[in-house]
Amino acid sequence: MKLYSTNNTSESVSFKEAVFNSMPQDKGLYMPVAIPRLSDEFIGKLGELTLPEIAFGVAKNILGDTIPEADLKALIDDAINFDAPVVELEDDVYVLELFHGPSLAFKDFGARFMSRVMSYFLQEGEKQLDVLVATSGDTGGAVALGFLGVPNTRVTILYPKGKVSGVQEQQLTTNGQNIRALEVDGTFDDCQALVKQAFTDAELNTTYRLTSANSINIARLIPQTFYYFNAYAQLLRKGKSKVAFAVPSGNFGNIGAGLLAWKMGLPVEQFIAATNANDTVPAFLKTGVYEPKPSVSTISNAMDVGNPSNWVRIADLFKGDEAALKQLITGYSYNDEQTVDAIEKVYADHQYVVCPHTAIAWKALKEWQADHAEVTGVFLSTAHPCKFPDVIPADVAVNISVPESVKQLEGREKQAVQMPADFESFKAYLLSNV
Repeated sequence: MKLYSTNNTSESVSFKEAVFNSMPQDKGLYMPVAIPRLSDEFIGKLGELTLPEIAFGVAKNILGDTIPEADLKALIDDAINFDAPVVELEDDVYVLELFHGPSLAFKDFGARFMSRVMSYFLQEGEKQLDVLVATSGDTGGAVALGFLGVPNTRVTILYPKGKVSGVQEQQLTTNGQNIRALEVDGTFDDCQALVKQAFTDAELNTTYRLTSANSINIARLIPQTFYYFNAYAQLLRKGKSKVAFAVPSGNFGNIGAGLLAWKMGLPVEQFIAATNANDTVPAFLKTGVYEPKPSVSTISNAMDVGNPSNWVRIADLFKGDEAALKQLITGYSYNDEQTVDAIEKVYADHQYVVCPHTAIAWKALKEWQADHAEVTGVFLSTAHPCKFPDVIPADVAVNISVPESVKQLEGREKQAVQMPADFESFKAYLLSNV
């Protein structure tokens, strides 16, 4: 598998190089030179396959001979060892539960796969791998648990002070070992900017072997395609074949993975990008003007992204065909009041508790389906609602079943370094903590 930078299509690198470099020096993002289409036979047989079997087939298709088949299968069986069920709420409305992994968020797919790919490629005696990751909530916990104890790696997580939930903060600040947490006095966009700048800083790249665990890393994106294929497989078993996906969208890696799955041959009628008040992409889809803006805080904090990194990948997939892009992707945005109303409505109608991000995806799906009743809709549930007890209405929150792994976090000591949203301070911290 070869990959190019979205800022330079004339040169290519190996998958291993793209994984470890994470981001090209020209500040683009890595994309596959070729995206092979899966065979009609494989797509037709999806309903007969398990999630690990689907994941192996999809990964082998796009990675080619990068990792030998036996090694790739073992890696996937280890990384994707939890379920992602599609649950019916009503006729032609299903929720894809992506919170059954260790950190109770969809990002377990990417973090676990990526940590094992990196460990596989690391050679004995090589320089320690320093993984930098910015998080708006769930990425940090997934990466922390995905890399915890992995030999010859160290993870530094940057998160915005006061803008992640209590459970999210516990998951990313109480691990110790090879996991470090920086509490940045700023927004997620500030954290992301610090990480991106580190990758283009000559001194840091000479001192450290830097890589990212954010969705800017192609190894995060590939495994997220697995659950789109798996959701479609489950619907095939129910006799459904016309499907639309509503995706809670922040940095646009999740829906980007869905579009990568579509490019590989997954039949999808529509992608629905559901955002909170940070509506850069829905505004573009309506006006044709792409105008990043400073992020604003909402109760769906993991989506508080005003300048989504992965949009350049999505634009690259369509090669400038804006009409085709707008035909396949529809955007909706909702404020906090509408989000709370959606949480209450889903519970009142279905006795089902959703997190605020999931609620936004449900609301977008229902709005879209009002004009497309013939299509089965799947909205992605990206995190367990127990992570957001303070923003879910009390009469709904009392019905949340808290997993044992979350109960075990209670009382564990927070280990985080306070940090201004300033690159020189971040750089000084890294250089003084070799």
